[in-house]
Amino acid sequence: MNNRNSTTDKKYTNSRSRILEAVAKSKPAATPLPDLRFALSDNETQPELVSSFEQFVQGVGGRVFQLEGAGAIRDYLQKEAPTDGLVINRVEEIGPIDEVPESLSTLDTLQRAYIRGKIGVAENGAIWVDETAMGKRIISFICQELVLVINAEDIVPTMHQAYNAIQVNGAGFGVFIAGPSKTADIEQSLVIGAHGPVALTVLILK
Repeated sequence: MNNRNSTTDKKYTNSRSRILEAVAKSKPAATPLPDLRFALSDNETQPELVSSFEQFVQGVGGRVFQLEGAGAIRDYLQKEAPTDGLVINRVEEIGPIDEVPESLSTLDTLQRAYIRGKIGVAENGAIWVDETAMGKRIISFICQELVLVINAEDIVPTMHQAYNAIQVNGAGFGVFIAGPSKTADIEQSLVIGAHGPVALTVLILK
């Protein structure tokens, strides 16, 4: 029995050695890592980034409004105020900051949440939001309508610049949000608001 075990061990050892040798021989030549230090090129302007960002947000089902100053924000709020349900504001330009209720039954009535976004990404319409801006992370997912407010100058070309500009471990939690909640997993039929907000609006402050 010992001889058979010894023979089996040698067979597997030889097979493993042949496999590892074949992998080593097939290993591609080493190439230098790409330079990820991105910057705006001479033909890339901030208005073009804002335009690209807006197109991508609209492409994934969101709305975009470009506003100038607090007066424009107040005009928007008057026209777009929800008729019922709880509204939570976490954006100083809009008004006093609301504390997020602890009661889940109260949060269940949350119709709209205003939250400040930190970084927008022109190449895909995503917006970085961290927990300090949310108050509690649940409100960006449990509200019916999510309104993100972002400065035009905080829109960057790509996700590489976005990750360079944020501190992932700074606030304890953060998330890139792009468009309202949607899924097409079941029968490839698109459903909006399946597991989050049914609507996303982005206010870009110039």
